[in-house]
Amino acid sequence: MKVKEVMTTKLTVLSPDNTVMDVAKIMQAHNIGAIPVCSEDRIVGIVTDRDIVVRNIANNGDPATTKVKDMMSPDVVTATPEMTGDEAARIMAHYKIRRLPVVDGDKLVGIVAIGDLATTRYLNDEAGQALGEISSPSRPMNMMQ
Repeated sequence: MKVKEVMTTKLTVLSPDNTVMDVAKIMQAHNIGAIPVCSEDRIVGIVTDRDIVVRNIANNGDPATTKVKDMMSPDVVTATPEMTGDEAARIMAHYKIRRLPVVDGDKLVGIVAIGDLATTRYLNDEAGQALGEISSPSRPMNMMQ
């Protein structure tokens, strides 16, 4: 099975100049936890709900004025439409990510989530293993015991 067969193609994207408040409102409206950041059709970053908390709120950032470009993850790991679901699951497990933007050349064409892979019968074992690796507990930093 190819990534193009399971990816989501109706995407909501942001500009680097959108604000964190814009991100939060879009996430709320669409019930999503990650949004690709694009300059024209080219992906230049990704913002997750965790980024909002860890990179903005926890650092006393103002969601109304902080720009996406100042808190997004700029090094985006991507898939291609022709990649197999197994390959995508391995990438997600390796980088411990749940969502993988799909690019054709430089153009963002979709996004595949671990849930997309897990719901296809063919990929249940691989996606389940990837989800297990992604979700494996990490040791909290600087926590008092």
